[in-house]
Amino acid sequence: MIQWYTEVLKKYVVFTGRAGRPEFWWFALMNFIVGLVLAIIGTFLGRSLGSILIVLYELFVLLPSLGVGVRRLHDSGKSGWWLLVGLVPGIGGLILLILFILDSDAGDNKYGPHPSATVLQTA
Repeated sequence: MIQWYTEVLKKYVVFTGRAGRPEFWWFALMNFIVGLVLAIIGTFLGRSLGSILIVLYELFVLLPSLGVGVRRLHDSGKSGWWLLVGLVPGIGGLILLILFILDSDAGDNKYGPHPSATVLQTA
């Protein structure tokens, strides 16, 4: 679990290639957990200090989040520009969620080799 999180952080400005569902969703889960822990800590430290901690963390993971989002879209054969659909109020986030849930393209696609092949080679 933690290896997916650190792997995304290592590739913080990589917008090429592909990211499989485990890489994307474990990173999303870890972000949620860290945000929750920071919110709990913020209740003890005070609202303003807690908000500052959360904002600093969100800035820290902004580029890695964009990178893994683009790579996840690449994995299902979509352009990274599809991330912009998330800016559409209401329906945009739902469309983006569906795109993130889509299965990977089997084998290689125009964005690179299948993520499981890359993981097997580096392990």
